[in-house]
Amino acid sequence: MKTYWKMFIILLLACLFGFVTILPYSITLQGGLPQNLPIPLYLLLTIQAIENMILFAVAIFLGLKLADKVGLKLPVLQGWLEGREVKGYLKSILGLAVGLGLLAGILIIGLDYIFSLAGLTLIIASASQAYPPAWQGLLASFYGGINEEVLLRLFLMSLLVWIFYKIKKTADGKPTNTSVWFAIFLAAIIFGLGHLPALTLTITLTPVIIIRVILLNSIGGIIFGWLYWKKGLESAMISHFSADIVLHVILPIIIMGLVF
Repeated sequence: MKTYWKMFIILLLACLFGFVTILPYSITLQGGLPQNLPIPLYLLLTIQAIENMILFAVAIFLGLKLADKVGLKLPVLQGWLEGREVKGYLKSILGLAVGLGLLAGILIIGLDYIFSLAGLTLIIASASQAYPPAWQGLLASFYGGINEEVLLRLFLMSLLVWIFYKIKKTADGKPTNTSVWFAIFLAAIIFGLGHLPALTLTITLTPVIIIRVILLNSIGGIIFGWLYWKKGLESAMISHFSADIVLHVILPIIIMGLVF
């Protein structure tokens, strides 16, 4: 129980860090600091931070409990807190996590380009519109790697696996592989849907674009979900961060280089 609460506090502080780092990116997407606010900006940000931390506190609290029940792990963080040697394991997952994250980013860009040949564009167009610069994309990548993985993998995927586990389990009392895959795909679809609100700040949503957003973001969600299942939440976080580096840092630099 002591380790549980330590993990809870560390993850909650990490989510607070992620909330802070995405602020410049979000402000740029909204066209700058809002004007004529009813309350001072610092107070508004404080309220938003408190609201976010309440949300993530609930997600972490439930996610850790559900993950433990269905065998999903945070092997690096838990092992470190329990005094075990974790450097070897971290090294063993680092290459795979980074590689799959880079692959996810490249696949998303490639599919987006293929769709753009049909007269529709999304990622490449938004990158060329010079919204958030690369340094803001770098900071925002921490939010993706930390906060989104806490919500969508630690909480949501663990919850879905637990629900399916209650319906059907293996002979030795574990979730079935089919149940885990269902949870991975459902969480991935919801991950895609979660990108729609931010997208409305830059383009007008249509049914085709909605389908594309869900499809493109599901690529990453499936990869991150598999990593969470097989290697632990830390590997999913590293992979998600790596994918966001491709999408929010490398791609804008390339596009801006081609434009100018």
